[in-house]
Amino acid sequence: MTAAAEYTIDELAREAGTTVRSLRVYHERGVLPPPRVKGRTGFYSADHLNRVRTISRLLDRGIKLNGIKELLNAWDRGDDLGDILGVGVAGSAEKAADDSGDTIAATELAERYRGVPHGLARVVAAGLYEPVDAATYRIADRGLASGFDRLTAAGIPADQALGEVEKLRADADRIARRFVDLFRGTVWAAFQDSPGGPAEIAAVAQRLATIRPIPGDTAVKLVNRFVTKYLDQDTELSETLRQD
Repeated sequence: MTAAAEYTIDELAREAGTTVRSLRVYHERGVLPPPRVKGRTGFYSADHLNRVRTISRLLDRGIKLNGIKELLNAWDRGDDLGDILGVGVAGSAEKAADDSGDTIAATELAERYRGVPHGLARVVAAGLYEPVDAATYRIADRGLASGFDRLTAAGIPADQALGEVEKLRADADRIARRFVDLFRGTVWAAFQDSPGGPAEIAAVAQRLATIRPIPGDTAVKLVNRFVTKYLDQDTELSETLRQD
């Protein structure tokens, strides 16, 4: 049996892509539970890591720490998160989405994900939607929102579709972080040892522009290739579809 993951505060900050200072602020503001102390060292679990990542996504969506504290406390208690986000008041006026389809009334969004546990908070944390104000949300990432809609349209239950979008986002974040770390450890490190003049800066910019799309382009091709591979290996599925 694999031992549960444990992180020191430095390791947690590195794994979550944040800073130790931010983690200490989260402790002070009551949004991050204290670690388990062994000896004189505090150790954090995978639950702490997930909590920090959720906090980061909510901050990216423009939600302040006070609001995040209320949201996470409600989540932990199993309360109605629509109430916390100001969308659960009976009889409140609903704003219809505008012609562009970018915005949606908070009440409508909450209703849309009512069958998904913590659905409203999750679609915000996952980056599909972001608050405009207490009564209105808008699409934050068309690609993610479209991916979710296509999964559900194909018959995937909304809860599982949202879970898959969350995993895809986390996987993409790890790929991007590895790429940036690779660039900083090689091309950028070499630049720091150079004179740093205009020619060197231009060369770094050109190299970054050249290799920047590679992780995404390659990941798309590999994922599509492996999806085809595993579908082809599923003999029951293949034989059934051949009868059609």
